[in-house]
Amino acid sequence: MKLEEGEKLVRYARRVMENHVNGRDTEEMENFEEKRGVFVTLHTYPDKMLRGCIGIPEPIMPLKKAIKEAAISACHDPRFPPLSREETDSVVIEVTVLTPPHLLKCKPEEYMKCIEIGKDGLIVERGYYRGLLLPQVPVEYGWDVETFLQHTCMKAGLPADAWKDEKTRLYKFQGEIFAEEEPKGRVMRVETYG
Repeated sequence: MKLEEGEKLVRYARRVMENHVNGRDTEEMENFEEKRGVFVTLHTYPDKMLRGCIGIPEPIMPLKKAIKEAAISACHDPRFPPLSREETDSVVIEVTVLTPPHLLKCKPEEYMKCIEIGKDGLIVERGYYRGLLLPQVPVEYGWDVETFLQHTCMKAGLPADAWKDEKTRLYKFQGEIFAEEEPKGRVMRVETYG
């Protein structure tokens, strides 16, 4: 995806967020008809603390619909109080556009070779339990592959070592990340790999 497209997505996510917290709807953006998964992440500025992160991991709807839904949902991340209108000027927007998740076919003991930190995001699934961590998360926290697997399992509400059980399904995906440098500021592509 071109930087200009990523910039449009970030600017649109900000407009949706600002309109939503002020009780207004936002018209759907033009183009972006391709079905893609997407996450919208809000970080406080300048300290970069997580303020909300919600998304749609599967390519089940056009990107223009998915990003609107994700931006609104990120304002209501259940881990935090709802975003207030006073906060909109003190958060930065990050948009991660996902590739479709693919089931890892290797055995659990081979996961260390199948997963690349900074390139791959993970989804862990067993029964009704499901957890997802974006590719940038292990980079931000300095995790190795095993720690990344453990935290993805815990995000799913499973024991940290559930990834070792062959009944646990593991998917990986990649993401293109675009973020504001400061609130309403320049948008850049975020590289987490290589």
